[in-house]
Amino acid sequence: MTEKLTIIGAGCWGLTLAWLLTDNFNEVTVWGREQDLSDELRTRRHTSRPLEIRLKDKVEITSDLARAIEGASIILNVVSTSGTRDVCENLKKAGIKPEQVLVNASKGIELPSLMRMSEVIKEVLPKQKLAVLSGPTLAKEVLQGKPTAASVASDDTETAEFVQKACSVAGKFRLYTNSDVIGVELGGSLKNVIAIASGFAHTMELGDNCSGTLLTRGMAEIVRVSLRLGANPSTLYGLSGMGDLIATCSSPMSRNYTVGSMLAKGKKIDDILAELGSVAEGVKTSKAICELAGKLNIEVPLSSAIYEAVYTDITPEALLDKLMNRKLKEEERY
Repeated sequence: MTEKLTIIGAGCWGLTLAWLLTDNFNEVTVWGREQDLSDELRTRRHTSRPLEIRLKDKVEITSDLARAIEGASIILNVVSTSGTRDVCENLKKAGIKPEQVLVNASKGIELPSLMRMSEVIKEVLPKQKLAVLSGPTLAKEVLQGKPTAASVASDDTETAEFVQKACSVAGKFRLYTNSDVIGVELGGSLKNVIAIASGFAHTMELGDNCSGTLLTRGMAEIVRVSLRLGANPSTLYGLSGMGDLIATCSSPMSRNYTVGSMLAKGKKIDDILAELGSVAEGVKTSKAICELAGKLNIEVPLSSAIYEAVYTDITPEALLDKLMNRKLKEEERY
């Protein structure tokens, strides 16, 4: 059993990880901003929104960052993409030590920098031991004790193996090491945009043929962009790429899938996010991937369509028509 785990971020996935990993560590601390910690969570270690989560008494809940990270061997970052840079700056002020392993579990790309989360972390904390956790990990299924697997990626093999051993849970959570940080991050981030498209198509009742088309053409976009940015193609067809894509595009439990479903009903994005009550990273990632594709001179028609659906007043019908009537072309080979 490892000494102490600290989870930065008291949202749904952060609390789910605290619930899942409690018995692997002697101490578990969850840090959240003061305004994000309810009295019920502080006193009873329980929350019912957006999912029912009840933590064991040994889990400490705090808004004191220095206290939270003191003595932690692993620090899991589970805040939103937009909040990661600020958290890293605060971790530096709070006295994080280079030997403490910082594991990023947030899936997204920073705007306007277009940096992956590991790049953001390294820019602020250049000497930090770092790993990335990503894969098909729908929180509700994890909380039900259903089995899944994920990738732990790091430039340093020993760091990846340390996290793998410390955070694997027998029968529930199987971790595989990977040295391709770029591929693991991009697969986990870009699939969120395709998940929005999947929820959109399902709600419009476009059929199983369309679902198969979305998965394959969406994967083509993920691969196209990721390879140009240095990813290993085998990673993209692994847990953090294809595995996460299939899970997220198939399940109404996915927040990004839900966003797509609501867009198909004609709802506006501000109203959707207010109703959702939690972050759906695919919304901002749709903008990021379009900007990346523009810089790389790469076509990403599905992602571009979702960007339009999110940020313009185009109707669902017009969007579908625009996608289906693009210029005919040859299917890519990789």
